[in-house]
Amino acid sequence: MSNLILVRHGQSEWNLENRFTGWVDVDLAQKGKLEACKAGELIKEKKINFDYFFTSYQKRAINTLKLILNTLRIKDAHIIKAWQLNERHYGSLTGLNKDEMKKKLGEKKVHEFRRSWDVPPDPLNKNNPYHPVNIEAYKDIPLENIPDTESLKDTYERVLPYFTKEIQSKLINKNILISAHGNSLRAICKFLFNLSDDKIPKLEIPTGNPLFISLDNNRIIKCYYLDNERTKDLIAF
Repeated sequence: MSNLILVRHGQSEWNLENRFTGWVDVDLAQKGKLEACKAGELIKEKKINFDYFFTSYQKRAINTLKLILNTLRIKDAHIIKAWQLNERHYGSLTGLNKDEMKKKLGEKKVHEFRRSWDVPPDPLNKNNPYHPVNIEAYKDIPLENIPDTESLKDTYERVLPYFTKEIQSKLINKNILISAHGNSLRAICKFLFNLSDDKIPKLEIPTGNPLFISLDNNRIIKCYYLDNERTKDLIAF
């Protein structure tokens, strides 16, 4: 038996401001820090001994994991950081207010950019300070791997090879905790639950609510969110 826990980072500063964030490296808002600590308390109740901890290159996910580990009283944990687990890149929408873009582009168009499977926003100009090439956290990522924009499909194709090679391969009789982002976790869930291209955009991943997945030989036995008060319907089950 193995356990996999997926946690979307707590509310970020730009979540609070309702801005498209993507690869911009913003930190947690105060509510997000509290969500991370609550996630840690919920995970603590499961009494799981973890073998691996994974997160992205983005500090909102990294700090969520650190707050969880602090709550679990785990010190000196080896945290594996992978840019492949980063949030989806929102292209030219990056930094813009979602409600203002609905007024400018129309709600239908913004919804298409946010939730369609294979429609990316326009690319973000590399001269823009929000472009990943201009963000210190990504200086070690090969330039050919840094996107200008991404659809959910692009994100899936970035996340999945890393997940299957580096994470799923370690899941046999091991316990793994991943702190990442709404769309990178959506990509993992698409694979694990064999969701169709039409279904996956409808899957909601709430901030700071751990998704507990128990597996036997990589076959899912049970799956549920640990915070019953903020449970979102998991469309796979």
